[in-house]
Amino acid sequence: MNLMDYFNIKKKIIDDYLNTLLPYSTSEPVINDAMRYSLFCGGKRIRPILSLLVCDMFGGNEDELLPFACSIEMIHTYSLIHDDLPGMDNDDFRRGNPSNHKVYGEGYAILAGDALLNKAFEIMMTTIANNPESRFIEAAKEICTASGLKGMIGGQAIDLYYENKHINSNTLDKMHEQKTGALICASLNIGSLISNASNKDFQTIYSFGRLIGKAFQITDDILDITSTTEKLGKPVGSDKEKHKSTYVSFYGLEESKLLAKKLITDAKMLISPLPNNAKLIGLADYIINREK
Repeated sequence: MNLMDYFNIKKKIIDDYLNTLLPYSTSEPVINDAMRYSLFCGGKRIRPILSLLVCDMFGGNEDELLPFACSIEMIHTYSLIHDDLPGMDNDDFRRGNPSNHKVYGEGYAILAGDALLNKAFEIMMTTIANNPESRFIEAAKEICTASGLKGMIGGQAIDLYYENKHINSNTLDKMHEQKTGALICASLNIGSLISNASNKDFQTIYSFGRLIGKAFQITDDILDITSTTEKLGKPVGSDKEKHKSTYVSFYGLEESKLLAKKLITDAKMLISPLPNNAKLIGLADYIINREK
């Protein structure tokens, strides 16, 4: 099975499971529609697919992992809804469609993001209540940390603070390691934890995640300059227009491309001793070769 066929199969599994976690409902006015609008609005599901890839590598049980992997996707989706709000990035489009607040208004967009975050934790806590094994508790802890002040929210706060301000390379790395890299690392880590991977293998996957997380962000920054609105699903050049600190603004386009390529090369070398690594290596290549 080639990589894209594998991705498509796993994406369908994730989409179907998300649909069972958040079915269509008319019991609350508007909010269910707003949540589902962004959750099923064309996401690639890279984060939960990473989880399932690692689970497959180590012979884990996919059914045990899915509640946690899909919780990460809900958290990622909530962050995008809030990022697009006028008080943050003020973006009118996401994945080729109007942003949540352009369809449902700012109030419902805020509530939809909040509700997806809360739903993610409800799913994880329910899973743990039914089976309080330490590996499930550790997986939930990974996700909590990655989505909080030491992870995604902390990185977003740095990003907001340094708009129109000078930033040094260490702060730039910290910002993107938290803002983008933390959830990518957590996605990989929970695959290791729930599959009962050895501590050595867990550390290898964690280090791999840090490398591809940084490469993912650099590629995003590059695409904001080199891609098209049609491919990205949102206007290109928005980072420059908003005076955001990016790898391209700091290092330039060509050096950023070289840096992303080196990170992916290092990441692939790191996991080369692991068994059944072909698809994870393929996904690493996909990260810097994608067009959106």
